[in-house]
Amino acid sequence: MSIKQTYAVFGLGRYGWAVAKELVKNGAEVLAIDADEDIVNAAIGEIPYCKCADITEAEVIRQLGIANIDVVIIAMANNLEASVMAIMLCKEIGVGTVIAKCSNEMDCKIMSKVGADRVVFPESESGSRLAKNLLSSGFVDLIELSKDVSMIELEVKEDWVGKSLLQLDLRRKYAVNIVAILQDEKVCISIDPEKPLEKTMKLIAIGNVSKLNKLK
Repeated sequence: MSIKQTYAVFGLGRYGWAVAKELVKNGAEVLAIDADEDIVNAAIGEIPYCKCADITEAEVIRQLGIANIDVVIIAMANNLEASVMAIMLCKEIGVGTVIAKCSNEMDCKIMSKVGADRVVFPESESGSRLAKNLLSSGFVDLIELSKDVSMIELEVKEDWVGKSLLQLDLRRKYAVNIVAILQDEKVCISIDPEKPLEKTMKLIAIGNVSKLNKLK
């Protein structure tokens, strides 16, 4: 994306702290909020923009300028009531993407029903991985195979539609390998390099993280 997204993280437990720290480390603009002043003071060294506030209050949400944030991550799975209130308030003021951490399947259903655009289980998706997924603009999913190599599910860009993998020559340009194509819930690993790409396709690519980032 050409426009740099802004982020807010509600709740600085282990998960929220990991998300915020990873985002900051990669140069993102992040506002971190927690109701515990001691936690906020401890986090300032790694997350410069930290506030101590009650994000279940509508006026507080407005004063913090959350309406101007692109993505809000609500990392308070231990407090369902606060999470639900925060989700509703964020969606009411027009936040485009609200991601909520949940601790069980029922909580996930509740959070989805009140407006969360995405719910995550910390057991299956670490805070740092969520941050990397958010930062990897255009990457639908990201799996770390090693410290330097990842596998990503990549959407077909507008200027790729109608062109073949042979024409795009991604391997030479970016040193990444397309290992499969997803379309209509089917996975094709016998790829025809001369077949024109369609917007409905997704590409599974493997490569060095620094090379994959050039595909943004």
